[in-house]
Order: sequence, then structure tokens, then C-alpha cells
Amino acid sequence: MKTVVVALGGNAILQPKQKGTIEEQMANVNEAAKNIVKLIKEGYNVVIAHGNGPQVGNILLQNAAARDQVPAMPLDVCGAESQGLIGYMIQQNIRNELKKVGLEKPVVTVLTQVVVDRQDPAFQNPTKPVGAFYSEEEAKHNMETKGETWVEDSGRGWRKVVPSPEPKEVVELDVVSTLVKAGAVVITVGGGGIPVVKEENQLVGVEAVIDKDLASSLLAKELGADILVIATDVPYVAINFGKPDQENLKTLTVAEAEKYLEEGQFGKGSMGPKAQAMLGFVNAGGQGIITSLNSLRDAVVGDAGTKIIKG
Repeated sequence: MKTVVVALGGNAILQPKQKGTIEEQMANVNEAAKNIVKLIKEGYNVVIAHGNGPQVGNILLQNAAARDQVPAMPLDVCGAESQGLIGYMIQQNIRNELKKVGLEKPVVTVLTQVVVDRQDPAFQNPTKPVGAFYSEEEAKHNMETKGETWVEDSGRGWRKVVPSPEPKEVVELDVVSTLVKAGAVVITVGGGGIPVVKEENQLVGVEAVIDKDLASSLLAKELGADILVIATDVPYVAINFGKPDQENLKTLTVAEAEKYLEEGQFGKGSMGPKAQAMLGFVNAGGQGIITSLNSLRDAVVGDAGTKIIKG
């Protein structure tokens, strides 16, 4: 039985301009669950990764609003919280959808830590803005007293920025592997995983943001998955995106992907990280697919979506 890692984009959980109520998020996740169950019905073992940007952002805002009443939690702890709440929504909806189609499979969320390297250059150059906007006075106080990095954000105020280091190791990999072999649907490396470093053979949480697609690629490779699907909001990878001569790509070789990345065909905040994440997995012998969530089943079973191949 083949194993597919499905990396869900943020739109699968929270759509742009939505407030983020539990009703909105549950409705979105239910649609995602229906598409994932179509794939499970085809006989695949499915492992689910997901983003957490809006959710962890909201947790940070709640921390800021209540900081005079309860202690604010660091970013790694907030990431763990988001894994729990998103995992709950996904596993409940998938279980319910499985019941509807007459399938009995365990569905479980694994709180997942991902090791990063303290020497990663990203720690010397934090770039990822997180949390609420503060005054210049508050930002400078935090920089002086806590050693944090803050930047002014387009006249809207000051925001904290944190590093985005490369993922190196999925700590709970053996647990995930055992569950998959037992036939479970596993939800893991949520939000790229809880970032930790190794210090004297101990794990210590750090304030950082790990790219969800890179973590999904690492997970798929270490798990020995057959297929990695990055589900996004478009059915195909395209060049000249949004232009009259836009070309949707049915297949994309590693060499072509590297060429298009160098040319800037894939946006740094959109398709670029997804294409980059695919390269390591495909070079290791896996099959990569980038497509929309609605095309998930047809992309894996049929010819929908963009297939990334060694070439």
C-alpha cells in the first residue's frame, strides 16, 4: 500500500477575509477532509501536514491582548497550541467523513517537534514577522531587554521578526511511521513542526518559524513515502502566471524547476517555496505533485495537477 504525504495550505483551514471563527474553520476543514477521504478510499495510506499561519498569529494576538492578566507564551509553545487545535479539527472531520463512506480507520494527531540547527544563518538574519503591532518604544524596549529583533512595518507599527531555519530532523518520526504501518491516518509536522534545537543531547524550544512545505518534504523523505502532494489554491504550477501567455505545466522536471526558480517564475511568497521543497523529495526518488485540494484524488490517481519528476 502506497503512502502519500498531503501538505495542506492555509486556505484549507482559513480563507482570506474570514474572521477565523470555529464555524468558518470547521466548514473549510470539512471540505478538505472530503477530498482527503476520496484518496483514502483509493487504498492509500495518508499522512497530513498543514500550515498554521493564521491560527498561531491569532494565538499571539490573544497573548498580547491578555499579557497583563496571564503570562504570554513563547512562539514554540504557541506553535504547539496551534498543532493541537488544527489537529483536532482535521482528525474529527476526517473521522466523520470516513464513517459516512463506511470506512473504519484510526485518525490521530501527533504533536511534532522538528530539529533545526542553532548555527543556521537564519538565526543571524531573522526575517519572519510574527504577532501584533507595537509602538516604537515597546519594540526598542524588547530589543534592549530581551535581545529580540523588531522592524517597522510600512507605517503600521513595529513587529517582532524571527528566523526561519531549515528543518533537519522530525523528532517523532518513529511514532508517525509506526502509526502509518498500523493503518492510521496521521496528522503531523503542523505549521512546519515545533522548532527545537539540540543542546547537550537535550531538546530545547526556540522562537522560529519552519516552512511548512520544507518540513513536509523532509517528513516524506524520512518516512519513505511514495508521493508528496502540496495542495495549494491553483490546480497547476504555471509559468508567466497571471499573464496572457500563462502556461500551465502538466509535468515539471527538477532541472526545469531549478531554471524557473532562478528566473523568478515562481513567487518567493507563493509557488517558489513549494517548488523548492519538492526538489529534495523528488531527487531522493519520490514522486511530487502540486495541485489544488479539489484535484487531490485525481492528481494522485489520474493525470490532474503538476507532476514533478527527475527528468
